[in-house]
Amino acid sequence: MDQVKTGAFLRDLRKERNITQEQLAEKMCVSRRTVSRWETGSNMPDLDILIEISEYYNVDLREILDGERKEEQMNKEMKETVLKVADFSKEQEAKVIKRIHIMFLLGLAAAIVFLVTFFMDKEDAGALYGFAQGVSLGIEFGMIIIGVIITSKYSKKIREFKYRLLKKGSGELSDS
Repeated sequence: MDQVKTGAFLRDLRKERNITQEQLAEKMCVSRRTVSRWETGSNMPDLDILIEISEYYNVDLREILDGERKEEQMNKEMKETVLKVADFSKEQEAKVIKRIHIMFLLGLAAAIVFLVTFFMDKEDAGALYGFAQGVSLGIEFGMIIIGVIITSKYSKKIREFKYRLLKKGSGELSDS
């Protein structure tokens, strides 16, 4: 897929409708800058927004993705499949956000434990003091590292590497 060609097609569709980037942005619930990025090809809309755009302009999703008009129309079955993929994508995104929230809350709880133990009287706390501080500090740093990994641009590559390792590991187990 040629993003620049797709962006130019999106720009042409908008101009055919005689609307501004601001008006389209308002209709799609995004910023004008986002529409500009779509039209220059520097960024692509999410799949669910692409579907909204195709319905708004009354063109096939394939036409938008290819960046040119097609003669035949996309059948209803194909459109339903694309909608299912978009829904699945949103569900996956929601799962990742939920995991990040859980990690944040766990890190916050660990920070509170650390602060409580930090301000405790060390003589009265006994052996539990050092253990609680060490564990809570370890959890905090672990959550920070995991958060950075999950939100980095390399998270997809890390996930793919993990799946390859798991496949190799399960294959080795089944051979023996």
